[in-house]
Amino acid sequence: MAKILIAGCGDIGCRLGLELTTEGHEVYGLRRDGDKIPSPMIAISADLNNQDELNLPDGLDYVFYTAAAGKYNDFAYYQAYVSGLKNLIHALAGQTIKRLFFTSSTSVFSQSEGEWVTEESPAEEHNFSSKRLLEGEALALDCGWAATIVRFGGIYGPGRTHIIDLVMKGKAQCMEDVYSNRIHTDDCVGVFKHLMNYPKLENLYIGVDNQPTPSCEVYEWLAEQLSVGYIEHTEPSESSRGQRTNKRLSNAKLRATGYEFKYPTYQEGYGSLI
Repeated sequence: MAKILIAGCGDIGCRLGLELTTEGHEVYGLRRDGDKIPSPMIAISADLNNQDELNLPDGLDYVFYTAAAGKYNDFAYYQAYVSGLKNLIHALAGQTIKRLFFTSSTSVFSQSEGEWVTEESPAEEHNFSSKRLLEGEALALDCGWAATIVRFGGIYGPGRTHIIDLVMKGKAQCMEDVYSNRIHTDDCVGVFKHLMNYPKLENLYIGVDNQPTPSCEVYEWLAEQLSVGYIEHTEPSESSRGQRTNKRLSNAKLRATGYEFKYPTYQEGYGSLI
């Protein structure tokens, strides 16, 4: 069995850690408030941005970096995806890690014409968040160990029901002709577990379900399931065209590894929540 560190161990990290412990792995969860790490995971209370606090166990096999920015500003993103990872790599110097997994986002893809996007499609620093995510990815790939980046789409699941809440309150608006891409938290965990055991890993995977879908279709489906009568549709404005994300993300590379989604489309995933 493996010795595993999950750094920046929030919701997905804790879910992943608990599943790995049931398989017999020794799992350490690192976060500022270590009392929120569930047993039988081993809690490490430390701030990734304070090197003096990073007293880490020896003999680690795998490291999952699942930190997320607490606020949407450049400093928070820098701390979460750049300086925190840099400090962690420094603290792990000398260890023979088999692989580092880095949690990134499909927001680094700036395509906006509804085109299909794969791992080979260009990513760019089009705002501060994509800049910091790509900096973190570069650090991971240059860490000295094998590394794999997973760029997740919009994550939803228990505790992540923003769209459902908007629909139920009658406050939902959707923009016409704009594709959206998503993945359930259970599949985020499933993807990481699967990739950890996959023998021929590559450096980058897109983590989304099987069905990129126009946003309005998702909202209308939810409204029907929740017996809500009306969803406001809006036309893209000139200002929104520059801000919107409108692309179809392919998970073909991930599925080629043999991963089977628990929730392959939004109907199964949101259906489980409502």
